Amino acid sequence: MDVLSGRIPVLDLSPQQPGNRFPAKAVVGDVVPFEAAAFREGHDRIGVTLVLRSPSGVRARVPMHPLNDGLDRWRALAQVSERGLWRWHVEAWADEWATWHHNAEIKIPAGIDTEVMAALGAQLLARAARQSKGMDATLLAGASSALSNPAAPIMHRWASVNDPEILAAVDRARPRSLVTESEKLTLRVERTRAGVGAWYELFPRSEGAVQRPDGSWQSGTFATAAKRLPAVRAMGFDVLYLPPVHPIGEVNRKGPNNTLTPQPGDPGSPWAIGSKAGGHDTIHPDLGTIDDFRAFVRAAADAGLEVAMDLALQAAPDHPWVTEHPEWFTTLPDGSIAFAENPPKKYQDIYPVNFDNDPAGIVEEVLRLLDHWIGCGVRIFRVDNPHTKPLWFWERVIRDVNKEHGDIVFLAEAFTRPAMMQALGKVGFQQSYTYFAWRNTKAELEEYLREVTGPQAAWFKPAFWVNTPDILTEYLQFGGVPAFKVRAAIAATAVPTWGMYAGYELIEDVARPGAEEAIDNEKYEYKPRDWAQAERNGTTIAPYIARLNEIRAAHPAIRQLWALDVHWSDDEAVLVYSKHVDGAFTESGESDTIIVVANVDPHSARQTTVHLDLTKLGMRPGDTFEAHDLISGETWSWSDHNFVRLDAHIEPAHVIHVRRSAA
Repeated sequence: MDVLSGRIPVLDLSPQQPGNRFPAKAVVGDVVPFEAAAFREGHDRIGVTLVLRSPSGVRARVPMHPLNDGLDRWRALAQVSERGLWRWHVEAWADEWATWHHNAEIKIPAGIDTEVMAALGAQLLARAARQSKGMDATLLAGASSALSNPAAPIMHRWASVNDPEILAAVDRARPRSLVTESEKLTLRVERTRAGVGAWYELFPRSEGAVQRPDGSWQSGTFATAAKRLPAVRAMGFDVLYLPPVHPIGEVNRKGPNNTLTPQPGDPGSPWAIGSKAGGHDTIHPDLGTIDDFRAFVRAAADAGLEVAMDLALQAAPDHPWVTEHPEWFTTLPDGSIAFAENPPKKYQDIYPVNFDNDPAGIVEEVLRLLDHWIGCGVRIFRVDNPHTKPLWFWERVIRDVNKEHGDIVFLAEAFTRPAMMQALGKVGFQQSYTYFAWRNTKAELEEYLREVTGPQAAWFKPAFWVNTPDILTEYLQFGGVPAFKVRAAIAATAVPTWGMYAGYELIEDVARPGAEEAIDNEKYEYKPRDWAQAERNGTTIAPYIARLNEIRAAHPAIRQLWALDVHWSDDEAVLVYSKHVDGAFTESGESDTIIVVANVDPHSARQTTVHLDLTKLGMRPGDTFEAHDLISGETWSWSDHNFVRLDAHIEPAHVIHVRRSAA
C-alpha cells in the first residue's frame, strides 16, 4: 500500500514554518542550519545529503552530519548568497561502504569471515571506481584488485584499503542505494538589511528646534536634521528611523507628557496623523516639502544610512480620511467616532481604522501610500502597532509590495501576545520588535536568547531595541551608566539587528511618574539636545556605542542569528554566550568567534568562573586560545574554565574575540 515515510524515512525537516504554509526566511549571507531526522531499520549505516538549488538554478549537494551519535538528527550548514526563493530537500541512502567498513574493522582483525568481507569490500570499491574518473578511478580499481587477492595476507590487504588516499577517493564516489528523497521545501532569502542592521531613531523636528524668547518654538526641519546624519553614522548605525513626518492633527492634540491641555504651539504626537494640511501622503509643513524629504533621504544615503519611515495606519480626528472615508472608522451609537484605547491608556487624538468596513478600499489606499514613499527613495518601513490590524491585511500588503519591490523591508512594532508576534513574522514581516527590553536577569536572558535563535528563527527575525520613546524600563531608570552600557552590549552582539532611540547615549533615565517612559517625552514636545556639550563634558556613551557597532561590522559571527550558544558561569548575574561561524563561510577563510561575558547586575562587581563548551567554538575540550577583549584591549589565555571579574562601574561586559591558539 502507499506510504509517506519512504524506504529510508526522512522527517522533521528544518528550517520551515509550522504547517509549511509560508517559506522559511533568511537573508543574503546567512549560514543556515539545515536539519532532518533520518534513520533506517536494523544496524546498517546511512548517508544523508542536503540538495539545495539557488534562485538562479545553481544546484549544490552538501553532506549532512549527525548532530549526536545515536539520535538520528542530521545537519548541514550552507550559506545563502543570492536573493530569491531557494528550493531544498534531503536525500537519505544506504551507505554500504560505511556499513561494510564498520563490520570489516571488527571481523577482519578477529579472523572472522575474512574472505567474504574482502570480496564484499572489493565489489564496493569496483562500483566506486566505475563512478569515478581519472586518478580516483585508477586508485579505486587497484584497491579493489588488491583487496580481492587471496595470495596477499588479509591484514596487508585491510591496511591498504585504509590508505588515506583510498578513503578520500571512496568519499568522492561513495556507492549509494535505496536513495530516498524528503518532501520539497523552500527558503525565501531577502537582502541582508532585512535581517542585519543597527537602527537609530530620531525626531527630525527636534534637531535644530529653537525656543524663542517668548517661550514658543521654531521646529527643526529636514535640513537641520541632516546636520545630525554624520554623527549618527559615526556611531556605526546604518538605518535611521524617523517617526511619522506627516501633518499632525489639531483636534484633541496632546500636550506635554500626554496631557489633554496643549498650549498654543505644542507640536502634538507625530502618530496623530492628518490635518487640513494633508494626510499620510504629505509632509508636515514645519519639516519642509516633499522635495526636502527626498533630499534628506539622499543625504542619508550619502552618509551611509538608509532611512526607515514609519507606517502608522490611524488618523487624527481632522485627517482627510475622516471626511472622505468615514466608513473606514467605527461609529458609536451617539454618532461619534471611536478613538483608540489600550486600557487604561486612551488616545483621544487618534482614530483607529476599522478594516472590516471597506477592506478592498483600505488595501488599495495603503498600497498607494507605500508606492508613493517607495518612489521617494524609502526602502524600509517600521510599522506601528501591526497587531491591531487583521493578519490577512498584512499578508496581502506585504506580499503585493514585495512582489513588485523585492528589496522592501517591514519591521513590526508589535509588543503583544506571542501568537500574534509570531504570526506577523510568518506572513511576511522581515523583522520584529521583541520582549528584550523586559528580559534583564541572567535567567531571563538565557531563556530568551535560546528562544529567538531556536526554531522560530526560521520565520521570526528579532530586533533588540534597548529603548524607545515609549519604553524606559526600571532597569534603565535605576541602573545608571552600567545598565545603559550592558544593555547595549548585549543587544548589539546577541542578534543581527538592534536599535536605540536618540538620547540613550546621553543616559536619559528619568521616567514620567507612573509610566515606563521618559519624562518630558519627545512624542509630545520638542527636545533639542546639546550633543556637543555632552561630548565636551564626557556625559555621553556615544564612543562606547560606536565601538560596539565597529565590532559588529568587523565580525561576521555577530551578524549570524543561528550562530548563538549559551554557556555557563557560577554567578547568578554573569551571562555568557558565544557567536561562532566556520571559516568556510567567511571572506577571510578564517573562523570567527565572539564570546560575550556580561555582568547584568549594574550595581555590583562580580567575580566568577566561566565555563565554555569549546566544541561550540570549533575547538576540542582542553584547547587553549587567546581571549582578546575588544572593549578593554586586554588579552588572556583561556580554555574551558576561566576566572572573570567584572565591575559594572568600570566595564560591565567583555566582548571577546577568540584569536589563535595560545602557546
